[in-house]
Amino acid sequence: MCGIAGFIDFSGRSTQDTLEQMTDVLIHRGPNDAGYECFRQGDTVVGLGQRRLSIIDLSSSGHQPMHFGQYNIIFNGEVYNYKEIRKDLEAQGYEFISGSDTEVLLKGYACWGEKVVDRCIGMFAFVILDAEKNEVFICRDRAGVKPLYFYQKDGLLLFASELKSFHQHPRFEKEIDANSVSLFLQYSYIPAPYTVFKNTRKLLPGHYLRVNLSTGEPQEVAYWDVLDAYRKPATKMSEHEIISHTHSLMKSAYQYRMVADVPVGVFLSGGYDSASVAAILQSGSANRIKTFTIGYKERQWDESAEARKIARHLGTDHTEWIIGPDDAKDVLHHLPEIYDEPFADNSTVPTTLVSRLASKQVKVALSADGGDELFAGYNKFNQAIRYTTQFPKGIQRVISRAMGLIPPANIPYFSKQYNFASRYEKMKLIWAAGKPQQALKYISQYLTESEASHYMGVQTDRYKTNFDLNGELNNIDESLNKLLAIDYRTFLVDNNLVKVDRATMSVSIEGREPMLDHRLVEFLATVPSALKTKENTNKYILKTIVHEYLPKSMMDRPKRPFIAPLQEWFRDDLREQMQYFLSEERLNKSGLFNGAHVQVLLKNYLDGGKVSHQKLWNILVFQLWYDRWMEKL
Repeated sequence: MCGIAGFIDFSGRSTQDTLEQMTDVLIHRGPNDAGYECFRQGDTVVGLGQRRLSIIDLSSSGHQPMHFGQYNIIFNGEVYNYKEIRKDLEAQGYEFISGSDTEVLLKGYACWGEKVVDRCIGMFAFVILDAEKNEVFICRDRAGVKPLYFYQKDGLLLFASELKSFHQHPRFEKEIDANSVSLFLQYSYIPAPYTVFKNTRKLLPGHYLRVNLSTGEPQEVAYWDVLDAYRKPATKMSEHEIISHTHSLMKSAYQYRMVADVPVGVFLSGGYDSASVAAILQSGSANRIKTFTIGYKERQWDESAEARKIARHLGTDHTEWIIGPDDAKDVLHHLPEIYDEPFADNSTVPTTLVSRLASKQVKVALSADGGDELFAGYNKFNQAIRYTTQFPKGIQRVISRAMGLIPPANIPYFSKQYNFASRYEKMKLIWAAGKPQQALKYISQYLTESEASHYMGVQTDRYKTNFDLNGELNNIDESLNKLLAIDYRTFLVDNNLVKVDRATMSVSIEGREPMLDHRLVEFLATVPSALKTKENTNKYILKTIVHEYLPKSMMDRPKRPFIAPLQEWFRDDLREQMQYFLSEERLNKSGLFNGAHVQVLLKNYLDGGKVSHQKLWNILVFQLWYDRWMEKL
């Protein structure tokens, strides 16, 4: 695991010093080694920088940039099946001088070109300069576990694992994109390919960027797409065969994520996803695996007791930490540094803290993201389908039009209920659209587009996101599978994976995602929806497998989200921070918000009104980010 950064400067003006600054700001991603090299390709200079966190082959032979003939590589990630790929290459006459997966990837590219990624089981973001072809190849893994940003303007292309690298280049222009800020207020993250800055994008998962150094033209190509997996015919396997094959794939995927030359642990909550990782790995290990849990002093949010029972039953070496508001205060001011783009999932707090806890004992931590997307775990999928099928389409449209004539504030009793105006607006939009995929979009928003416009002080345009897929879903037969595909492309990639990558890397440990093995993703995409939510049970397949290791009586309880109790903390222990950063004076500094409107929302919330704290949390997170990256830099 590493951090990578670099540039392609067609003017030839960028320097080695700048490359070192861009790279070294990522030292948290790679404290063990550093490498920087600039290459002259005619009038163009290409800079490749890497900070290394040694996980596989701890020796100096894994140093990067790594070279082989005309090829030069920087690499962030892991290729778990690198030993098998290496054998194939050795059979073709390639020789190796290290035990690293980087060398395997580099020589695999020399042998097969971009097709090498089809052979890789892993997570990766890498850049290869082909000096002979005079081109640069930039690639991101299928699921998007590893991040990669790029900036392009005036003959300069920057790329890096995190946005903070770009601030180190003197020609990077940090112009805020107000349209992206609007998306952030709606979803609490900025959906790909957009970022908070203009001229700056996220390279999409399953894509590569090929840059011709002669013409300066980049070409973005999709080499893998989860939609293609969902378009395949449904499997003809029986229920027993499906569960058995899924179980086998999970075992293989999980064991691959244990490949390391350093200690490995597992983040364990009280839910099925992480329990499946801990259970399968512990059952196949003679040693006690290390598991880590965060709990809360507020009982209604705390799952530590459930996690403790699971760990005890499995026999893991378990460590837990019960946190409170003081721990949150400590993390709060570090969040803009860790998440250098506005990011307001409120489980950033416990995820950062559990990463700190694990870092005292291990260098690799396995998370369990993807379980809800692959196995249909979220209730929002059920809601999106139910809301759009409970009435005939014509009646839905009539109801929606009628709702447009009646302001929610004028509806007796209900207008006083929690977050009613937002929920009213969402249902109006859902019934007007009449499609489950549009319903999922509105359910996923914390602020509707009109609400975001209300709180912003500038005019914004609408960006199309993966929530707005329409014709692209036509060849996917079942509504549930359409929703799973959309959530995979949105919430999973741009929220959950960002959260874990940045939190783990902030304390220099590697976060791995065993459930996102592409073999498991592709197979489950072909499983009929009726088996994913059988007998009104979400995650039927996963639960059936987990019950082979853990008693149903231990696991079968209401699902709890892995979030911090911010709603309580902001009204009490964190009230002062909220009031300071959301003051009208502070809000007006960016010129992006209508400070008076936000102040009304804040007062209503602090006075005990039925206001969603996430709306204020989103704005607060932006304010913290703005203070760090636009004012203090």
